[in-house]
Amino acid sequence: MKTIIKGGTIVNEGRTFVGDIIIDGDTIEAVMPDGELHAPTHEGDGTDTIDATGCYVLPGIIDDHVHFREPGMTEKADIDTESRAAAAGGVTTYFDMPNTVPQTTTLEALEDKFRLAATKSHVNYAFFFGATNDNTDLFGQLDDHRVPGIKLFMGSSTGNMLVDRDEALERIFASAHLPIMAHCEDTAIINRNMAYFKDKFHTDDPDVCLHPLIRSEEACLASTTKAIELAIRHEARLHIAHITTQAELELIPANCLHTITAEATVGHLFFSQTDYERLGTKIKVNPAVKDLRDRHALREGLTDGRISVVGTDHAPHLLSQKEGGAARAVSGMPMIQFSLVTMLELVDEGVLTIERLVELMAHHPARIFEVRERGFLRPGYKADIAIVRPDCEWTVTPDCILSKCGWSPMEGHTYQWRVEKTLCNGHLIYNNGKVDGNHIGQPVMFR
Repeated sequence: MKTIIKGGTIVNEGRTFVGDIIIDGDTIEAVMPDGELHAPTHEGDGTDTIDATGCYVLPGIIDDHVHFREPGMTEKADIDTESRAAAAGGVTTYFDMPNTVPQTTTLEALEDKFRLAATKSHVNYAFFFGATNDNTDLFGQLDDHRVPGIKLFMGSSTGNMLVDRDEALERIFASAHLPIMAHCEDTAIINRNMAYFKDKFHTDDPDVCLHPLIRSEEACLASTTKAIELAIRHEARLHIAHITTQAELELIPANCLHTITAEATVGHLFFSQTDYERLGTKIKVNPAVKDLRDRHALREGLTDGRISVVGTDHAPHLLSQKEGGAARAVSGMPMIQFSLVTMLELVDEGVLTIERLVELMAHHPARIFEVRERGFLRPGYKADIAIVRPDCEWTVTPDCILSKCGWSPMEGHTYQWRVEKTLCNGHLIYNNGKVDGNHIGQPVMFR
């Protein structure tokens, strides 16, 4: 079965042009500038045609950082619901994190996740393997073609997977033949700050506005510095997750996609410390959303080469679990459904170009993790495609939120871009508000 996407503005590999894409089954057959298409498109010739006139046609988004909560925390989210939200957001591939129940720190737990996704995930999937203080002996048994990398929590976060022993960190960086994706915060500094603010305000649960002072720049910088030193010493491939501060960015080499790279999240790029008063714990994440100076530095990092990837750290919780302050409310926010349109809003604001957006959200994740045949609009590659329409005003309301938790920090926000269609492996998985719940994605292959 062939599909032709006609007349859209294609954004791919630094070029933007009006053209057509021919898809044969699950694979791109051709990408052609306007006027070069001569294939028949009449009804009954076995070809479906998608009119993309007025739309932008992008490679499907690869989100390198999600928490879909399955198994073990399916009251918050699950693979079915969150992959539907991904499809609605133009995301065709995700890499899920290991802090589930059980943790993905054994080969058996990893295989269980693959089995779940093979029947429940509506878009393409892969799973990080989690590092602990004592499981480096398993690294050599991981299938390099199925696993994107090793997730390392160098700061405590949801799931209690903290690796804090120096000898264990040395072993991990020495043993990992896959990329290490590190959550970098210094737990001792965080604990010291929390104790200080509890004592200062005579409370066991300081106000959430203090969260960026508790999970502070100092805590982030100390841990990121240590991770980079370890990576250099052991010649390990390091990808720093959800970087949040100007000080950390100054440590990151520019345009080095195969040595040390940094991810920024949509939430840290969009929100700042001024938003706590309005949104409270809905934007409480680890590491914390910080001040406007840091947000400005992150935005600059999108274009100067220091930030290589934009992900979401999509992390749903029930609203009841977000009650409280800096100590009691859990950290994490759901963002995958609104990541692409939020970044397109930054394009409209002049923060980055749409060509750079595609690099950060599709091309670079594919390059950094060596994804096979995805992340680009190229003949022979899988037909993972997002079609977005500009100048199409709409507002986020509860009824349109597909994440199982049922809320979003973007609720009430008005966008000017809309994801109109998403194709995953050549299949129209999302079409003007409707997800095809019968489609199952494919496991991502690497290297």
